[in-house]
Amino acid sequence: MNKDVIIETERLILRQWNMNDIDDIVEGLNNINVTKWLAGAPFPYTIEDAKHFVQKTIDNDLYNFAIILKSENKAIGGTQLTNVDLFNGTAGGGIWINEKYQGYGYGSEAFGARIKYAFEVLGLRRLENGYFKENEKSHKMQLKFGYKDEGIKRKKFVSRGSGKIEDEYITGLLKEEWIK
Repeated sequence: MNKDVIIETERLILRQWNMNDIDDIVEGLNNINVTKWLAGAPFPYTIEDAKHFVQKTIDNDLYNFAIILKSENKAIGGTQLTNVDLFNGTAGGGIWINEKYQGYGYGSEAFGARIKYAFEVLGLRRLENGYFKENEKSHKMQLKFGYKDEGIKRKKFVSRGSGKIEDEYITGLLKEEWIK
């Protein structure tokens, strides 16, 4: 990812993570109600976990965005594009929002901006997402943008947050199906 990429919406800025975001990351992810839905985030989530995560995103030039709430200049979550394949025009990804900021539409606003960036800036043609069965909020948000249910990867992950073995429910969005 170009380190200068900044995506702006009405209430949010999506930008590269940096070391100034460490406390906000720990605040958001040191919460089992958030990490239980994520395959890769451990619980408890420590300062060292956050430092490692930020350094990895910087070093590997990933499409991994901090979601900054403009009114507070605070990182309230994160979203990313993973496995970006420009030749095939595909990518995956996900999102998380600090529990204190859930229920205000910030997740949908950030997720929509991420989709727009993928299709209109990167020129991708297909996005794929996954969610754990009990995470109906995530599923509903994906459907809102036009994602279609595509299948289940049985026992795909051991959630580092909850320790449970989880099926991954797969959704896909084609550019022409995107509901803006």
